[in-house]
Amino acid sequence: MASFYERAILPRLISCSCVGPAVAKMRAKVTPRAQGRVLELCIGAGANLPFYDPAKVSAVFSVEPSEALRKRARAAECPHGLSVTILNGAAEALPFDGGEFDTVLCTFTLCSVTSPETALTEARRVLKKSGRLLFCEHGLSPDEGVARWQGRIEPIWKRIAGGCHLTRQVAPAIAKKGFKIESSDARYMRGAPKFAGWCEWGSALPA
Repeated sequence: MASFYERAILPRLISCSCVGPAVAKMRAKVTPRAQGRVLELCIGAGANLPFYDPAKVSAVFSVEPSEALRKRARAAECPHGLSVTILNGAAEALPFDGGEFDTVLCTFTLCSVTSPETALTEARRVLKKSGRLLFCEHGLSPDEGVARWQGRIEPIWKRIAGGCHLTRQVAPAIAKKGFKIESSDARYMRGAPKFAGWCEWGSALPA
């Protein structure tokens, strides 16, 4: 059973930290590119929803293991006419058939799932051959000094941030799981501490 912190405090903490101006700017770089039938891995509190273009998206589906976050996502701001379905589930075991989606959107998710490798394998499975993975994730810094601090801070950070890891690679992890990186960019998010601010975003195609 989830603790009081996990049920009542952590969802509020995640909601606040995931909608700040710096994070919102990163979300706005990738979410509007989604099209067709979209799967969003772990929708959280629904922070991406305002950035979807309903003229390009036929429907958005997502899984989210946290009941508290599912409730927040269902109440989140959403463009008029956008169809959104949120299911109880995990990115590592998606309840969808293979090749169902035109777009898979993955934002600030790989850091906290139990197995990013399994989540990416599942994302590849449900994506159409002509589909596209859009990603925006924070992870291991390329700067050795920052990376060392990430390693030192991570054990405590995981405990207070819902299992969020600081030292996971982003683009290399995606490339290893059946994707070809189509475009990518990276930088530290403005206003964020460097140990948590290295962000990589872009798109990938099924290899």
